[in-house]
Amino acid sequence: MTTDPLLLVSDHVAGVLHVLTVPDGNPVHRLTDRHLSEHAGFLPLPGGRVACVDDGRGELLVLDPFAAEPVRAAAPVAVPAEHLAADPSGRLVAVTTGLGANAEPWSDLLTVADLATGRTARVRTRVGEPGVTVLGGADPLVVLRHREPGALAVHRFADLLAAGPGCPPALPRTELPLPDDGHGDAHDPVGGRVFAATGEGVARARREGDTLVAEPVVSWGSAARGWYLRLDPARRALWSTLRGGPGDPLRWPEWTNQAWCHDLATGRTTRTDLGPGLVFRLALTRDRAAVTRVHPDGDELVLLGTDGSVGRVPLPAMDGAPRAGATPWDGVQRRAVAASPGADWVAVTRGGHGEVHVVDARSGTEAGLVRLDTALHHGGHMMLRARTDGAEGDTVGR
Repeated sequence: MTTDPLLLVSDHVAGVLHVLTVPDGNPVHRLTDRHLSEHAGFLPLPGGRVACVDDGRGELLVLDPFAAEPVRAAAPVAVPAEHLAADPSGRLVAVTTGLGANAEPWSDLLTVADLATGRTARVRTRVGEPGVTVLGGADPLVVLRHREPGALAVHRFADLLAAGPGCPPALPRTELPLPDDGHGDAHDPVGGRVFAATGEGVARARREGDTLVAEPVVSWGSAARGWYLRLDPARRALWSTLRGGPGDPLRWPEWTNQAWCHDLATGRTTRTDLGPGLVFRLALTRDRAAVTRVHPDGDELVLLGTDGSVGRVPLPAMDGAPRAGATPWDGVQRRAVAASPGADWVAVTRGGHGEVHVVDARSGTEAGLVRLDTALHHGGHMMLRARTDGAEGDTVGR
């Protein structure tokens, strides 16, 4: 048994998964030949476990980073993995497929798995890059968020799991219309609602039996929009980062960014300016949200307190960082950020340098600098996990 929490750092380019203590970065496990899907990310499961997809082997992995042998189970899934989600019990998992190393969507395969029995099934749905949520209860549902045409497609988990071999087509039981530009998914098990980020705002739908009923859209309250959506299970809030400014990706240093938070209990929405440049995913500590901002004038970690405070921590530049006049995604280094709702640490990668900065979110000071033996090209991907931090309340992979 090892210390709590632990940091999982995936170098998906090198095919290595590091498990480290924080803040000192002592190695606990090192898994090789594991090319994890950065886009599907890590999915917290009850008991401190973690699910992820190995795109190289075509496997859904269930990890216990605190155990002497971290790989607890592996199940075959269709790849390249796009999105990953579980039901609130952590037993039933769904994996959608996406682009991978291709310019256009090409796969229509969806995999479902019952982690208790080890049974899996693959079905065909619709070519694209669908998001996914899994609703629990006596009759669990899989909800796929499609684009062009946009829809929330509802499937019974039992029907999908009972599909025969050969990847048969699976038609949804019902569909709820959605704008064509959906990107970002969340599920609130307490309220029984599904959310999808769109250009119009956050679409909401509640479950009624084996279908979904639309509810009023939650406005972004801004000319910008969110492309990322996650649930804060501890405070029952939705988080996103709103991107505005020029549509041309070559002008990304001019993009505006706001942190967007919507309290599900009160309906109150707050927005906080983050500054210009590239901002995307965020992570949640015990009482803060953490986000990285990349810009030619300097990168930083932004810490947003529940009390409204905003802290900014400068980050050292990356060789090969995005530059003005080129896109901020192709052939450049990036940063990943990780935190646990049961701790006050924040971890930030320095892509291409094999470094992870561990920051005390309370003081905004660096508590440790971890140097790995892999470069973390493209920024890698991370999760900070404690055994009982409640992170599994967010049932969508991040």
